[in-house]
Amino acid sequence: MKKVAMLLSLLLLLATMAACGEAPASSGANTSSKTEASSSAAESSAAGSEETPASTAGGDVLIMATNAFFEPYEYYEGDNIVGIDAEIGAAIAKELGMEFQISDIEFDSIIPAIQSGKASMGMAGMTVTPDREKNVNFTKSYATGIQVVIVKEDSPIASIDDLEGKKIGVQQGTTGDLYCSDDYGEDAVTRYSKGTDAVMALLSGKVDCVVIDNEPAKSFVSQNEGLKILDTEYALEDYAIAIAKENTELLDKVNAALDKLITDGTVQDIVDKYIKAE
Repeated sequence: MKKVAMLLSLLLLLATMAACGEAPASSGANTSSKTEASSSAAESSAAGSEETPASTAGGDVLIMATNAFFEPYEYYEGDNIVGIDAEIGAAIAKELGMEFQISDIEFDSIIPAIQSGKASMGMAGMTVTPDREKNVNFTKSYATGIQVVIVKEDSPIASIDDLEGKKIGVQQGTTGDLYCSDDYGEDAVTRYSKGTDAVMALLSGKVDCVVIDNEPAKSFVSQNEGLKILDTEYALEDYAIAIAKENTELLDKVNAALDKLITDGTVQDIVDKYIKAE
C-alpha cells in the first residue's frame, strides 16, 4: 500500500508540474495582445492630447501645437488633421525617430503651450515677428505667406488704402491681427478665435473685410459665394516652427531635419500637394 501511495503521490506531483509549465505560454499570449492594443492606442492618438508631456530633444514624442482651421496648412479631414504643417511636422518626427502627435488649440495659446512644456513645437502658418521671438525661438523658414484682404464682391473697398475707418475682422493672435491693430488701431479690429468665424462675420455684415493668409483666404472665398480677394497684398511673411527658448537641443535637431527635408525636395512636394500652381 505504501508503494501504491508513493506512486500516486509521484503521479500527482508530475501532473502539477506539467500544469505549471503551461502557464508562461498563456501569459506570453496575453502580453502580446496588450502590447498590440497599446500600439494601436498610440497610433489612434495622433491628434494629440494636451495632457501628454511634451518631449525634449531626447524624448520619444514630438507634440505639434496648432490651430487646425487654417487650410491648407492645417485643417480637419474627418477626424484627422491634415495639411502642409501636419505633413512637414510628421516628416520631421520621422527624421528624428520620434512619435508624432498634434494638439489642436486656440492660436494664441500655442506659444504659452510651448513655454509650459505642453507642446514640443508650434506649427500653424506662424510668422516670425520680433514680439514672438522674445518668447520662443524659431527654426529656419519653410514656407512664405501673403496676408490679403477678403471683401464682399460689391464692397466699396478696392485696395489697402480703403481700409482706414473700416471694421476689420481677423483671427486672434495672427499677424493679420498684429498688423491691423498697429496700422489702424485696436478699435478698428474685431478678433475671432477662427478664421472661419471672421469670414462668417463678413458675410453677415458685422465687419467690412477680413485680413488673413492668402491660402486659407482662397479656400474661404471658394466655399462662400459673394466674396473676393483684393488684388493688392497686405504683407509678405515667412513661416517657421516655434520652439521653447531653453530647448536649444531640439531646435538644432529640428533645423537639421528641416534642412534635409528642404534639400531632398520633401517640403516642396508637400507644399505642391496642397497649393496647386495657378
